[in-house]
Amino acid sequence: MLGVVALPLIGISPPLPRIRDARFVLHTHPFPPSLLLRFHSPILPRLGRALPKRASLLLLPKASVGRADYVAEPATNVNFPKEMNVLGCSAPLVLLGTDLMLTFIITTCTYVLGYREKVFAIIGVKVYAAAFYVGSSVTENLHSWNGKSAADILEASSVFTFLYQAPLEKSLNIVLVRDVDGKTFWNALDDLITPRIKSPTAIDNSSLSTFRNTFQGRDLKQGTSIILTWLEPTKMLISISSDGVPSNVDAEITSANVNLALYDGFFGNSPVSPTLKASAAHGLQMVLR
Repeated sequence: MLGVVALPLIGISPPLPRIRDARFVLHTHPFPPSLLLRFHSPILPRLGRALPKRASLLLLPKASVGRADYVAEPATNVNFPKEMNVLGCSAPLVLLGTDLMLTFIITTCTYVLGYREKVFAIIGVKVYAAAFYVGSSVTENLHSWNGKSAADILEASSVFTFLYQAPLEKSLNIVLVRDVDGKTFWNALDDLITPRIKSPTAIDNSSLSTFRNTFQGRDLKQGTSIILTWLEPTKMLISISSDGVPSNVDAEITSANVNLALYDGFFGNSPVSPTLKASAAHGLQMVLR
């Protein structure tokens, strides 16, 4: 099994106050607090006072392998092949790691605690499962890391930087587990990319426009596959399919800054999903040992 880990979710320990006007269990993805503050700073102080003080860490079961050639992401049961033929790549890519991605919805609910108090709550909603693939020549490019632990690989930011800079094909396979409109999906990607480009050039702006237009106006249904493939610093392919693995390239992004910013958003020092990066580090340990 290559780099598949259980996603930690934070759940409120019992006893819970009775909730009226909403039916849900509150979960949060382990995003950096700064990210939540950036999006929800107006309500977080009130939310912090309203939530119970006790919390416990809940771990999902480890991933299972449905078939010998597939790995199942545990929270969604999305199956990812251990090897995958990707458009534009010269050879099949190998799976390094998987993860579940959540988005957050702000709602209100009324807690009945001898009196009524309406509070805001942030609900983590499963949106997509993701898997990271690299060319099999990764063993040649990172041979100096043979025998290193996953923790060593994760702590050494230079590994993922080198992985990007190396002449190595890389791909992020995203499978939606609920319907999402294209504008919402693009806004999430834009939140990763734009802050990481300090002084956009004309090429950057043109590539961002291409990226945006590829998703806006699309209805991305549950089961849609979105594959982002880095072939070289100035060439990233976007392929989208609502029925299995994409067979066509929908767009090509030619800005080195945009391509690097997207990669950094997932595998840099402050990744949007630390567990995906950790899973990839575990996968690297497995293929390099």
